Amino acid sequence: MNYYSTNNKKLRVTLREAVLKGLASDNGLFMPEVVPVLPEHFFQSLHKKSFLQIALAVAENVIGHDVSASDLKRIVEHTVQFEAPLVEIDENIYSLELFHGPTLAFKDYGARFLSGLLGHFASLENKEITILVATSGDTGSAVANGFLNVPGTKVIVLYPSGKVSAVQEKQFTTLGGNVQAIEVEGTFDDCQWMVKQCFLDEELNTKITLTSANSINIARLIPQSFYYFNAIAQLKGKREVVFSVPCGNFGNLTAGLLAKRMGLPIKHFVAATNTNDVVPEYLKTSRFVPRPSVQTISNAMDVGNPSNFFRILDLYEKNFDFLRNDITGYSYTDDQTKEAMRKIYSEKRYVVDPHGAIGYLGLNEYLRNNGKECGIFLETAHPAKFHDVVFSALGESIPIPTALAKFMAGKKSTILMSKEFEDFKAYLLR
Repeated sequence: MNYYSTNNKKLRVTLREAVLKGLASDNGLFMPEVVPVLPEHFFQSLHKKSFLQIALAVAENVIGHDVSASDLKRIVEHTVQFEAPLVEIDENIYSLELFHGPTLAFKDYGARFLSGLLGHFASLENKEITILVATSGDTGSAVANGFLNVPGTKVIVLYPSGKVSAVQEKQFTTLGGNVQAIEVEGTFDDCQWMVKQCFLDEELNTKITLTSANSINIARLIPQSFYYFNAIAQLKGKREVVFSVPCGNFGNLTAGLLAKRMGLPIKHFVAATNTNDVVPEYLKTSRFVPRPSVQTISNAMDVGNPSNFFRILDLYEKNFDFLRNDITGYSYTDDQTKEAMRKIYSEKRYVVDPHGAIGYLGLNEYLRNNGKECGIFLETAHPAKFHDVVFSALGESIPIPTALAKFMAGKKSTILMSKEFEDFKAYLLR
């Protein structure tokens, strides 16, 4: 299958080129020219399949012709080594726990799949590939750990200084090896802009083989669709399902929409954000107005100009009415987020992180206004990754998992840098 740029559908490349480039030469994002629909018999037996069987079938459906069956099976097996269980919180309301991977965040799925696929293509290139990733929190840790010591790769993580949690920071600044953390004096949007500029700079691309591990890379989105299928499978036949997705750069929601295009019976999506609410505002007004991001307690969602929103527009051919039929947007303040965390813990003795709390709020608001369908909100990270926020909201400490404790014991090593692209370019060329 070929992949086209969202800025120019005539600009088409192979999967290998799309994954290695990350971003199209015209600054667009790659999309598959076709989203194949899975056969009806697959859905009829979905509830009988394991997570691995589901993931392999979905991967084969999208990219089966571009990677050999044995290589794809190896990559998917590397990706799906931990479960994504549904936990019932209330009648017909479920938490989809996506934090059971090595860095305790949903991005472990995308990072492990990308590292496997990129490692496969890198071996064919026979040269070192420099992987750039901008992070507002969990992406950096998932990518850094997913690519740690993968032959033929060097990983550079850019993150906004002082704007990620201490646990998140330790997960990608203590690794060493082929991972280097760049602490940027700016916001996540500045980091993301710096990464994008790299792909448009002719000198850099002449001297260095660059790719991105952010959700701008199509290989990050494909595996994130796996757990939507697996969630429906766990419901064992319930239909009319609504997914509420905590949104920052909108990769997770885009993956869900791709799953729906593949035939997964999802009735509706809720795009739940913090006060960085440019997409909920768009869904109300039809005007997309990016603005500088603001810092919140749900820091992984502090994005003022979400890249993947343009993939969503492309999926709906920029038809506002069609898009709004499938997606409703809500936004919440830090105070509302903390109150939701307290409410869930007080009533259900279940601890959510601040991102999952926003997903919960969005789901409840949608169901309140639209009837009692079955609802699933995405719990995207382990609450212990935001220990200070959780303690502030609940007034209680929660145990730190062993995996996180090991990261916290490591020594931070970063390079402090301005948000000027020329400074970063000079670093890369050195």
